Amino acid sequence: MRLRHSILSVLGGLALMSESATAQLRGSLDGLVFPRSSRIAHYSSLDSLGKNDDFRRIAPGQTVTLVDHTGAGIVRRWWITIAPRNNVALQRRVIVRCYWDDETTPSVEVPVSDFFGVGFGEWRDYISLPSNMTSGGYNSYWPMPFRRRARITVENTSDVVLDRFYYNVEVETYPQLPDSLLYFHAQFRRAETRPGQPVLLLDASGRGHYVGTVPSMQPRRGRGMWYLEGNERVFIDGETTPSVIGTGTEDYFSSGWYFDTGPYSAPYHGATIKDSLSGRVSAYRWHIEDPIPFTRSLRFTIEHGGTNDTRDVDYTSMTVWYQTHPHAPFPPLPNDLMPVVPAALLRIPGMIEAEALLATASVSAGELRLQDMGGFEPDSGRWSGGAQLWWVLSRAGARMTLELRAPAAGTYELVGYFTRAQDYGDVRLSVNGRALSPIVRGYSPTVEPTGPISFGRVPLRAGGNTLTLELVGKDARAQGYSDGYLVGIDGFILRKVQ
Repeated sequence: MRLRHSILSVLGGLALMSESATAQLRGSLDGLVFPRSSRIAHYSSLDSLGKNDDFRRIAPGQTVTLVDHTGAGIVRRWWITIAPRNNVALQRRVIVRCYWDDETTPSVEVPVSDFFGVGFGEWRDYISLPSNMTSGGYNSYWPMPFRRRARITVENTSDVVLDRFYYNVEVETYPQLPDSLLYFHAQFRRAETRPGQPVLLLDASGRGHYVGTVPSMQPRRGRGMWYLEGNERVFIDGETTPSVIGTGTEDYFSSGWYFDTGPYSAPYHGATIKDSLSGRVSAYRWHIEDPIPFTRSLRFTIEHGGTNDTRDVDYTSMTVWYQTHPHAPFPPLPNDLMPVVPAALLRIPGMIEAEALLATASVSAGELRLQDMGGFEPDSGRWSGGAQLWWVLSRAGARMTLELRAPAAGTYELVGYFTRAQDYGDVRLSVNGRALSPIVRGYSPTVEPTGPISFGRVPLRAGGNTLTLELVGKDARAQGYSDGYLVGIDGFILRKVQ
């Protein structure tokens, strides 16, 4: 029977086997049944004195070598953990570098938290196929082949002492590896959006394929997420028209509606951070099943906003790809690696936040939800607390009941803050059965806060009072936008008048 030599036998030391026997093995773990001709070289922070101090201390400005291996092999797995824990300065300013086959400039140069899949120097529990952060550990399973030598270092460029750096690295060694194998690369970039110009994530030359990215995006001013309207645009081998043009940033990350339900992780894609109050998003996309090949060059860009029209949005990114050597020179690491400090959250003095009333609210039709308002430009910073109470899927005549608590009995001016949009309905308010005016008109061609609306003087008893909102219809211009009725409430202010 004719035999063939599987590529797996080269990379995993697998034995030769027949066509028919190979056909019977189709599971993702089937490679484990074959004997391997390779060996394992293990590198770790083990205490050389045989005590329990199994870590390295890395002072500011110090570089520590994790691996310096001579011969052919593939880095199979890294694990590290760090103390002080969850320190942003360390996680953004400790730099991982990898050098393959005596190259003088690294093929990997990335801050440690970005290298392991999370931006902004933050820690997040998540799981993906090639990398994860889990219960205190950072893990990478990207295969990293080399033919003659592998050198892996970490440098502490921060002003903070890295008291404890623990690590384990497994290298699978071979007598030799095929010349066709590509080298692993990872690069870090930082850019601030400019009108009319997309953000550049990678500009590579050589032969290889692109396998993923971890961008971290945040407005320097405000907290909107309009930048997520940008499409990825991938130019291969010198193209002037891109081979790949996407439909939106969160679409590229296999999500939707500005990462609608918040952070999640999956084998090939995820959003580890979504903070609508600051406008922060950190996500990952791995092209493991769909790598993007190139024979001469690859230029990967991503738009910001609908037409590259957002200002002052900070983009940092780690890109991952495999290619031949030599690789194009990397851009210098930014002088400032630290994330943007989130802008202060708007809080209207004296506001009773409507979203805080969700637990005691009820509706006769529809549903009540908390909605963050971080996705709406240019007014995303104008909702107190960055969120609203959102009444959806309702109908004319339906009622919402809230408990409005007054600190003491008396007469108060009641001021409400609402949201208008294309598909919002009109509501009439009443307190303890007393109808108030004006009617709140919900229609606007854009999503925007109403600002303060006074309902005049209202007698209230000390403690709980019943505030009722009744849907009384909607503008004719809103009729075609939704089958139901929507209402958004930012909050209320009570001003004692007597």
